[in-house]
Amino acid sequence: MSMYHTKSVTELSAMLQAGEVSSVELTQYFLQRIASSDEKLNSFISVCADQAMAQAEASDKLLAAGNAPVLTGVPIAHKDIFCTEGVKTSCASKMLDNFISPYDATVVKNMRKAGIVMLGKTNMDEFAMGSSNETSYYGAVKNPWNLEAVPGGSSGGSAAAVGARLAPAATGTDTGGSIRQPAAFCGITGLKPTYGRVSRFGMIAFASSLDQAGPMAQSASDCALLLNAMAGFDEKDSTSIEKEVPDYSADLNKPLDGLRIGLPKEYFAHSEGGIDARVEASIQTALEQYKAMGAELIEIELPNSNLSVPVYYVVAPAECSANLSRFDGVRYGYRCEDPEDLNDLYTRSRGEAFGTEVQRRIMVGTYALSSGYYDAYYLKAQKLRHLISDDFKKAYEKVDVIMAPVTPETAFNIGEKTDDPISMYLSDIFTIAVNLAGIPAMSIPVGFVNNDSGKNMPVGLQIMGNYFDEAKLLNVAHQYQQQTDWHRQMPEEFK
Repeated sequence: MSMYHTKSVTELSAMLQAGEVSSVELTQYFLQRIASSDEKLNSFISVCADQAMAQAEASDKLLAAGNAPVLTGVPIAHKDIFCTEGVKTSCASKMLDNFISPYDATVVKNMRKAGIVMLGKTNMDEFAMGSSNETSYYGAVKNPWNLEAVPGGSSGGSAAAVGARLAPAATGTDTGGSIRQPAAFCGITGLKPTYGRVSRFGMIAFASSLDQAGPMAQSASDCALLLNAMAGFDEKDSTSIEKEVPDYSADLNKPLDGLRIGLPKEYFAHSEGGIDARVEASIQTALEQYKAMGAELIEIELPNSNLSVPVYYVVAPAECSANLSRFDGVRYGYRCEDPEDLNDLYTRSRGEAFGTEVQRRIMVGTYALSSGYYDAYYLKAQKLRHLISDDFKKAYEKVDVIMAPVTPETAFNIGEKTDDPISMYLSDIFTIAVNLAGIPAMSIPVGFVNNDSGKNMPVGLQIMGNYFDEAKLLNVAHQYQQQTDWHRQMPEEFK
């Protein structure tokens, strides 16, 4: 039996280019894995078997003719937040359960142009609001390392699918940690690019000044190939930045001699909600590995990072309240039965179709934007956001990258935090500042912790970079992955 699922995108791409395997064969193989194993995980909302096979056949023709792009024929999954023409795009909400997108998001279009085959659309927290993938209308996603634990959120379906090797890679989005936190929980590599690097056109908006799309895969070299395809200026997106896209694979093999790694003391503090000692031990071992590879560790300060959670939970809900106002039961999406009048149509359609967490955030955001509170909350939050951003700018005058944990603990159990939204929000305490500042950051697997229920669960190291420094982050991650095999580990149940 072929073991294609053990191969990375980089390896599968080389095999396809060399004619060692066809895209049809690969696509069938992964569709079969999804059919036989996703029942345990619930990581997919839609599987696009017919479309995937048609794309695979077209890929094989291109490959046979020579000169096909490097990703041609590689099957991947898209988070169900990206519009996909002719395929349901639900954002894991009852509100969009009946929405078939009439067009492709730019990310989807770019990936298709690069030759990838779309296996299907992955499950997520409803409208990307959540840190555990429990708010989905289609039910919770499970962690492939422990089916009783959460995979993280909101890109939990993508992380679980890649972690269980049901897909070689997937797209995700990151508003406050939604690529990095699930990547850490599921033992894979995930990259959140600089804000504006990847187009947001056709990506259903949660918080427009924070959302950013990125790749989730086994390794840093995979993420480099995927980002090459995803990134670039898009005139359809007013937040897209017109800046040349480098070849992210070009510098992967640069040695790390003299690399200056900043360690923010705030991220390693043992205060309330601080880091689990077992997680910290894995992080410290990884830092020692970096030292052995020629890097220098420098303690730095990010004094305003403790403000990031309160700032985020004013800014993000305010923007979500504005973005979700378009779902009114009139134009598309869910509509309530027999409304009495327009007001009844609005209130019942929204009340019946939005889940609890989405309603909670809309209410918080509407309150923060309302007359008399705008200056006290939203405006103040935006001022504090500048301070958080300035801390990073100062730090990068002294260091090349910053390293810290992704999460204070390993994946918690399903249901453990659903009744305590504040505790749930605090699981993003180490990731949110990056989104507020707009800088790039990634998560790589650096070990396992035997958690309280006796399961070995993955730990992620967060690597943060200066604006548009994705190539450096990928180089730093790739060099570590050349020395270790944490990113190669697979959950027993899905081998």
